[in-house]
Amino acid sequence: MIELLVLFGSAFLAATLLPFYSEVVLLVQLQQGGDPYLLVLVATLGNTLGGVVNWGLGRYLLHFRDRRWFYFSAAQIERSQRWFQRYGFWTLLLSWLPVGGDALTFIAGVMRVRLWLFLLLVGLGKGARYAVLVILYSSTQMLI
Repeated sequence: MIELLVLFGSAFLAATLLPFYSEVVLLVQLQQGGDPYLLVLVATLGNTLGGVVNWGLGRYLLHFRDRRWFYFSAAQIERSQRWFQRYGFWTLLLSWLPVGGDALTFIAGVMRVRLWLFLLLVGLGKGARYAVLVILYSSTQMLI
């Protein structure tokens, strides 16, 4: 149970503004014999809920964007907003990307994307990433 909490926590932190890598924790737990389905579920849940933090920040804290401590630069926000306006909420399927994914979840809050839609698309995208990671890991283990 502790291992799953560690995975959940690392996935949650990885989706927020903090630099964290949940993939390493997932791979270690796979190597230790963890249930791949349960690991993907827990990592997806943690990472998606971490994205909700960014969504909330975008929704409620954008008026702090000129402060020094604010995480996203004005250029990042503007670029993400243009991209989001051009391609729409479907871009949230790409929220798993290591570069720009956090910005997309933040911009979704700024653009007032409905929470249920946000959860669906972000959960699908992030879940697919973890599933692909598990599949790649499993296929390399068959080769060894």
